[in-house]
Amino acid sequence: MNTHDLKIFEAVAANGSFTKAAEAMFTVQSNVTARIKSLEEEFGAELFTRTSRKVELTAAGETLMQYSKRVSHLIEEAKKDIHNADSVKGHIKVGCIETTMALKVPSIINHFAENYPDVDLEFKSAMRGSLISDVLNYKLDAAFVSAPVNVAGLEQVIVKEEQLVILAPAHFTKVSEALAAKPLKLVVFDQGCIFRSLLELWLASKGIIQYKSIVLNSIEGIINFVEAGLGISILPAEVITQYYAGRKLSTFVINKELGTMITLLIYRKDVPQSGALKMFIDMYATDTVFASV
Repeated sequence: MNTHDLKIFEAVAANGSFTKAAEAMFTVQSNVTARIKSLEEEFGAELFTRTSRKVELTAAGETLMQYSKRVSHLIEEAKKDIHNADSVKGHIKVGCIETTMALKVPSIINHFAENYPDVDLEFKSAMRGSLISDVLNYKLDAAFVSAPVNVAGLEQVIVKEEQLVILAPAHFTKVSEALAAKPLKLVVFDQGCIFRSLLELWLASKGIIQYKSIVLNSIEGIINFVEAGLGISILPAEVITQYYAGRKLSTFVINKELGTMITLLIYRKDVPQSGALKMFIDMYATDTVFASV
């Protein structure tokens, strides 16, 4: 077995077909079949179930897939470390939620670049569940997500604790007035957003389960819609005070249990870290940089 065999194995799993895997790997189908047969003989287990319509991983194949991804990741990290042995260089892929992407990422990049100018940072914005999955599957090196995260294989650093506030149009002086609107409308991100989940939990704690949701994909859109009187929302208080203090909005503090969000930096703990990733993690483990940017 060699690492190319594992790449062929991953290609078959990804494409669900020996023919398509051969095309993706620029080889012939007979070679793909031979390499998979060789792997199955070496591990003493069938790796795929084969039907006339599709090829799918067996339980043994799923197990090997996890190790195969780990091997591929380790080899890539080894190449980076050997290439950058004399200095901190490299490329780090980091995930974050929308508010972090829009408001924090530029300052994070500037702060890190001051200390490590030869490291390129690539950011991806997504929902919390997708970010956790991408870190687990080596698609991201690390991600900023909300606590709690209790997932085997992940390490975490507490980055920041934030107070959330209910946002309402400026003419409301009490949160009860905003909740009395008929129909009650929420201006929120899509399903999977931590802010939306906490807002729905807070409403449920008050016995409110009937409302309509207006789904947007940007903070600016949410601010504009709430300001225009189209509904209520929830965001970190710091976001409002730092970036939207002059807008026509009312904010209302909610109870600590549902109104506090802790941001974590998560990363895999079962693989060696590149020098660049180690410096990025250490910046949050030993500093208050997130609070200052």
